[in-house]
Amino acid sequence: MSDKKCNVGVLASGRGSNFQAICEACRREEYPARAACLVTDNPEAGALRIAADYGVPGFVVPVAVGKGRLPGEAEEEMARICVEHRVDLVALAGFMRILKGPLLDRFGGRIINIHPALLPSFPGLHSSRQAVDYGVKVSGCTVHFVDRTIDGGAIILQSAVPVLDDDDEGTLINRIHVEEHKSYVRAIELFAQGRLKIEGRRVKIL
Repeated sequence: MSDKKCNVGVLASGRGSNFQAICEACRREEYPARAACLVTDNPEAGALRIAADYGVPGFVVPVAVGKGRLPGEAEEEMARICVEHRVDLVALAGFMRILKGPLLDRFGGRIINIHPALLPSFPGLHSSRQAVDYGVKVSGCTVHFVDRTIDGGAIILQSAVPVLDDDDEGTLINRIHVEEHKSYVRAIELFAQGRLKIEGRRVKIL
């Protein structure tokens, strides 16, 4: 990739801890990406405060309360904002909506997500609760490309976290978050450097 930094548009719905990790990495002169914009479906999202703190343009695209599929008109507006800010990569960071339309059309192969489990195990919501309830000994996080499935896109990076005997959903997710921040920053760096190549279900790091 050229010396130009990769413009990252972040979509978030909640407190924004992964977004903050991305913003912090982007402060480093040698890091090959910059946070170009934040877009949220939640006007109360903590990520908006983080965007203001780091000088990143923040936008709210209101959506009816709840989770599930992102309405087409809202997704179209989010895609428009990303295009307007010359986004090269869209990073979903705790974004609680399912993409099905315009963003995938505009940014196919350039959307990534962080999931708090070792996919393909425990996709969807409450992954840490699923892991604890199932009794697995190891969980973790996965950075993957986004396609039209739910948490089914090609895997970029994974990081393992042991599940302790006294873990509950909260304690496990707190430890997974530590690994999420490192893995997401690294995955964005690899994309920005042009070092990710998708071959079928596999992502090769060049």
